Amino acid sequence: MDVKIAADWKLLLQEEFDKPYFEELTRFVREEYANGTIYPAGKNIFRAFDKCPVDKLKVVIIGQDPYHGPGQANGLCFSVNDGVAFPPSLQNIFKEISSDIGTPTPQSGNLDRWAEQGVLLLNAVLTVRAHQAASHAGKGWEQFTDAVVRIINQRKEGLVYMLWGSYAQRKGQIADPARNLILKSVHPSPLSVYRGFFGCKHFSQANEYLVSRGQEPIIW
Repeated sequence: MDVKIAADWKLLLQEEFDKPYFEELTRFVREEYANGTIYPAGKNIFRAFDKCPVDKLKVVIIGQDPYHGPGQANGLCFSVNDGVAFPPSLQNIFKEISSDIGTPTPQSGNLDRWAEQGVLLLNAVLTVRAHQAASHAGKGWEQFTDAVVRIINQRKEGLVYMLWGSYAQRKGQIADPARNLILKSVHPSPLSVYRGFFGCKHFSQANEYLVSRGQEPIIW
């Protein structure tokens, strides 16, 4: 797989790329792209890692799998391309940011601006068939992204993990709460947002923690 990925990530993940399960996953994904519409575009599969090198990493946000509607997925969890209407979860994320720290809702749902400040927007599964949520689940991506979280936990401390919903919380169990700030709430989807995502104040808490460790806060 021809991956566009930050050099430090490529080095750290090379061992995973060489494993048999990843070779099998690569075969599956190539076949899927050859035979149908898959999101995100192939060049953007590893975009979360390309936009947020390890050495800049401050915050980890874990999503499930990419958006499966036309033009939405861009390789960063919860993010959409410029000019694309905000999906409901992203709308709710922006509402909470506005309520928490007073930032107005942005014009674009493209979260490159977060990634470039050190926010890793990591989906557990990195590809999906058009209009078929979770269609690439159970093919090997979860093993790969578990390895990513494990590598981060071994290499970095003083990070903020934002774990929204039970799926992300299970994925984030690897992270050491003694050496990082672990923030948990329900998922920002309309089904659960009123059960504790609204009012969670994760964005102000993240910035307070980063500042307390002598780091620049994130401009959310």
